[in-house]
Amino acid sequence: MSSTELRRTALDAVHRALGATMTDFAGWDMPLRYGSERDEHTAVRTRAGLFDLSHMGEITVTGPGASALLDFALVGNIGTVKPGRARYTMICREDGGILDDLIVYRLTDTEYMVVANASNAQVVLDALTERAAGFDAEVRDDRDAYALIAVQGPQSPGILKSLTDADLDGLKYYAGLPGTVAGVPALIARTGYTGEDGFELFVKPEHAVELWQALTKAGEGAGLVACGLSCRDTLRLEAGMPLYGHELTTSLTPFDAGLGRVVKFEKEGDFVGRAALTEAAARAEQNPPRVLVGLVAEGRRVPRAGYAVVAGGAVIGEVTSGAPSPTLGKPIAMAYVDAAHAAPGTPGVGVDIRGSHEPYEVVALPFYKRQK
Repeated sequence: MSSTELRRTALDAVHRALGATMTDFAGWDMPLRYGSERDEHTAVRTRAGLFDLSHMGEITVTGPGASALLDFALVGNIGTVKPGRARYTMICREDGGILDDLIVYRLTDTEYMVVANASNAQVVLDALTERAAGFDAEVRDDRDAYALIAVQGPQSPGILKSLTDADLDGLKYYAGLPGTVAGVPALIARTGYTGEDGFELFVKPEHAVELWQALTKAGEGAGLVACGLSCRDTLRLEAGMPLYGHELTTSLTPFDAGLGRVVKFEKEGDFVGRAALTEAAARAEQNPPRVLVGLVAEGRRVPRAGYAVVAGGAVIGEVTSGAPSPTLGKPIAMAYVDAAHAAPGTPGVGVDIRGSHEPYEVVALPFYKRQK
């Protein structure tokens, strides 16, 4: 245990007052759960949940050369993102390995906000700063400038509408607009990590408590509950969304992760990793890498990251994330498996759980898709 003090979000006192079980997550003291993680999970699927995501890493990129810098530094075509819209993308090493997956919001013609995972925020900041050399753009660490509160679930639009006059109906998925929520200035983004409709609200830390309390009050009649990181993990797993350090690592390229679509070779100019990723794309065509699939347990035993996936007595893959699924009522997992065993319904696939080969059904991801 290092002696480094855990960072606390602006909502720390609120979490403690609510009796949250806290945990160290990427150097932050974060709420794992407030009560039952199953109840929190179900609330998001059926009603609404409120999350503190202030541990995420916000990095602002500004200047006339901001879009050129991001097109060079990231694998996506960021210059084509219109102001007010957002894009899912990745930042890779020169060898094509994934440093992080990101959401980039274009705030104005010359200003972007890059949101990195908490565990990689410093790595992403360092890489962007280094890659900015020669571009007419500034990279600014804005991690302390924002608190981030998410309201997710089918009731979230109604809850938020009662607190803002922003045009939520006109706000598309992966778009953001500046507005006022409960009197607090916010960037209102229709993004999330749960598989449900919902919003992420970027505000100044000094406004976080007031906004959290206003949302809590507005959501009382709609069954809104405070939610921790534990149900965030089961929600994103059911929705088939990758988590850095599990489905994405520096040892994988986007093509190895089945996310080659985020790499935009058609954009002009060079970008970091272009040569290596061109080779990776060709390799994936010739010799398909392991495929990320869903696994659903026939029994009750829960698979965990690192467990071997087996078929016919041979190891054919590895579990990257596993948990009980409250929605399916069974244990589920995401795993990379050899292409020959990746088709849904492939017979004879199991997971080695402490020496016992437990039967699992191979299914297509995601496990859960909300009704539009």
